[in-house]
This record gives sequence, C-alpha cells and structure tokens, in this order.
Amino acid sequence: MTEVSLGGPAGTRGTRGSDSHARRTGPGWYVKIVLMAAVNALGLYGVWTAVMVGSWGVAVFLALAVAAADWVYFSRRMLPAKYLYPGLVLLLAFQLFVMLYTAYVAFTNYGDGHNSTKADAVAAISAQNERRVEGSETFPLTVVEQDGELGFAVLRDGEVVVGDADTPLEPATGSDDGARVTAVDGWTTLEFAELVSRSAEITELRVPFSGDPADGGLRTQDGSLGFVAAPVLVYDDATDTFTNANTGVTYTPDDHGSFVSADGEALTPGWRVGVGFENFTAIFTEDRLAGPFFQVLVWTFVFAGLSVVTTFALGLFLAMVFNDPRVKGRKVYRSLLILPYAFPAFLATLVWRGMLNEKFGWVNEVLLGGAEIPWLTDPWLAKVSVLAVNLWLGFPYMFLVTTGALQSIPGDVLESARVDGASRWRAIRSIVLPLLMVSTAPLLISAFAFNFNNFALIYMLTGGGPHFEGAPVLVGHTDILISMVYSVAFDSGVKQYGLASAVSLLIFVIVGVISWLGFRRTRTLEEL
Repeated sequence: MTEVSLGGPAGTRGTRGSDSHARRTGPGWYVKIVLMAAVNALGLYGVWTAVMVGSWGVAVFLALAVAAADWVYFSRRMLPAKYLYPGLVLLLAFQLFVMLYTAYVAFTNYGDGHNSTKADAVAAISAQNERRVEGSETFPLTVVEQDGELGFAVLRDGEVVVGDADTPLEPATGSDDGARVTAVDGWTTLEFAELVSRSAEITELRVPFSGDPADGGLRTQDGSLGFVAAPVLVYDDATDTFTNANTGVTYTPDDHGSFVSADGEALTPGWRVGVGFENFTAIFTEDRLAGPFFQVLVWTFVFAGLSVVTTFALGLFLAMVFNDPRVKGRKVYRSLLILPYAFPAFLATLVWRGMLNEKFGWVNEVLLGGAEIPWLTDPWLAKVSVLAVNLWLGFPYMFLVTTGALQSIPGDVLESARVDGASRWRAIRSIVLPLLMVSTAPLLISAFAFNFNNFALIYMLTGGGPHFEGAPVLVGHTDILISMVYSVAFDSGVKQYGLASAVSLLIFVIVGVISWLGFRRTRTLEEL
C-alpha cells in the first residue's frame, strides 16, 4: 500500500507539527516576530503606565490581552482565533467596557464637584481654604525647577531650604546673597522671562512648610516674596471631620459624598459615591427635570417615527415612479436624486442652518421675499424644520433601498395579477407592498434606531433649541434623548455625568425593546 503524504514532500509522511505554519521560518515568520515584539512592547508599556497612575483594572486587562495575543499567535492550534482576536479585543475595549462603565456611572453622583476620591477631596478642601497666617514672616523667595516640576527655595534661619508641591521644605546645598537664595544644587533657577510665562503655575503652587499639614504651606503671588498660608478648615483624620478654625463649625461626611455642617452647608469639592437608583428616580420625580424630560421623550418618538415614515414614503414614491419603463432618462434622474446622500450629513445640516436663518437665510430672503419667519427659533417651526431637513437627508437612502427591492419582485407575479383583473392600486397594496416590506422591514427598524439617536442633525441644526425656560439643565424643544444626554453631561453649567449615564441606559433599553418587537413583527411578514 502506498503511503499518502499529509502535506509534506512527496514520498514522506509529514507530521502535524513539522508542517505547521507556526514552525515555518520564512519571511512571513520574521514579520510576525517583529509585529508581536511591537505588540508586547506597547502592551507592557501600557501596563507600566496604568500601574503608575493606579489604574489597576486597565493594567490587568492589558496584561491579559498581551498574554492572550502571545498564546494565540504562537500556538499551532489557534488558527481561527488568529482572525478573531483583534476584533474581540476591540469589542471588549470599545463596546463592552464602555457599556459597563456607563452603567456603573449611572449609579453614582459622578459630575462637577464629585469627580474624584475622598482623599483628593480632603486635599482640595484643605488647599482651597488656606489664608495667610496673620503676622507671619515674609520670605524672599526663589522659584526653581527640577525635571519640569516647580519648587520654592528660601532662607530659613539662614539655611537654604527647598521643596515642591509634594515635598516639604528641606535643607539643601546652595548659595545665597544673604537675603535670597541664588542657586540650589540639582535645581535650575528660573529667569524673569520664565517667571512671567509660568506665572499661573507659580501662583497656584503650594509647598508644604513642614511635614505637619497644620503648619500650612509656602505660597507666593508674584514669584519673589513668599508667605505662610494655613488652612482655615482643619481636617481631623481621627474623627473624619473638618472644623473651621475661625467659627468652630464642624463638617461631617454624608451619604452623598460631601462634608456637611449641622445647618446643611456643604463643602466643595465632594467625592464620588454610589447613589443607587437616585439618578433614575430624579428623571421622573423632580418637577423641574421631569417636565422637560417627558417632552423630550415624546418628541424623540415623534421625530424618529415621522423621520422613518416620511423618508420611506417619499423614497418609495420616487422609486416606483422611476421604476416605470415609460419614464425617459431614468438613470439621470436617479443619479440626481441620490446627490443629497453623497454630501456629508453634518455639512449639509450646517448649510441648511444658514439657509433657514430668520434674517439672512436664503429661504426667507429669496424664496419668501424677505419674510422673517423664525424657522429655528419658534418651538413648532423648529420641529418642522428638523423633520424637513431630515427628509432631505434621508429620502435618497430609502429611494435606493426601495428601488432595489422593487426590482427584485418577480414580474410574472404582477403580470398574473393583471390577468386576473387586479387594478394597479390593488396590485400595489396586495402584492408589491407586502413583498417590499419583507426585505425592507429590518432596514426600517434600523432607520428608526438611527433616528432615535440622530444627535448630529439636532446638534448641528438647532442645538436643541429653543430652550425650555426654568429647566435645571440646558435642554430645548427640539432636543431628543441623546442630545439631552450630551447637554446634561457637557453643555449645562454643572456637569452631571451620573444623570447623563442614567438617561443613556434608558435610551439603550427603549431602542432594544423596540428593535426586539420590530424583528418579531418582521418574522410575521416573512410568512405572508
């Protein structure tokens, strides 16, 4: 019996390992080694950087990702994983992590005034409530620099001492002119021009006067004279309270991440803590927030629904017209109709914003003879404008989709209907539309989900305005939920990331439920 070679040279029986692509040492193997070396180097650098800033979760993820990459690309049994690995890593980093982190933030008070840890809040309160110690000595001061970090050098009891933001004043080797330090070993003395260019950093710098926080810190207002500033609010680590040294008022920590006095005065900043479902209940129960939220919620459904219906109706109408062989020059007309689809949507939206300007827009000036119609500033007209612009942007897509779907309907079916005496409208209603919906229903569902989160159109055209009066957040009549999230997180005076994340989760749930119900309905259409 002749022995059959399994991939090896003729006449030899190759083993799985000897012929494995993982053991081939051609040019491709060396390229792989170089690429994997780069991946390992970048990954380990990321791990080291994450450890340095205390991001242990990121460090663990990067370490596991690098280890998995080495295992996958140097293994002989992981061929499918070699193609899946990059996508899986990106999915975990940019999809799953973002979703989980958003869910985590939704249950916290994360936002302005509560964006860090309790230790950072204690340090910030202590530093922000410092006052110059009455009757304290004024020190001729020298600003010095070491590895990019600024420090202060002064003469204390005739001895040169130097320190920076993290290190208290300590004796150092240097020289002086009897009144001021002129040089410090290991430090660079800043010249006048550098003092001017870095004046903001210098006035913000606080160098601890000693290892005892109660002694205060050395500060300056002009870079030449220093003074001792001590905190008015003194933190007691044993009782975990702040006490005002002037008034004797004590501030204790509460459940919402703030030090609060007995009469309700809260110190800022606070720190990030979990607040349970408080952000979710605030949306529905706070009078000033619930009203605008429900108006935005209703408008979001109306906007998404009408956007799908109007663009689909116009696209289908035009597709049926130009699908008729009696129309001459159909290719030219079809090319012209999809032109709006060729322009970037956000640029086209900005153009429309200019054309709809109340005083100088092309629509009022040219089409309406100088009429000053408030297309973007009146609540109802602004909504009409948003729908009209979205119709102009969206109908070419529906035109392309329905044109393809119409051409896929068998002609003999329509011919049979005509032979049986069906009118044109009956054929459209009973044959064309049901067959059309089978192929386009999933696209309509995805179009609804897209318009439900059509942030770019709202932000570029109206900015959500005109805005509601008296609302605690900056939202308006044309805001949809996703633009409301952006406004709450970034545009409002006080950024509330926890509240914005809670609204984001609601959007996710709503879109998920609607998509699930829509696809269930699509299965019914497939049975027609």
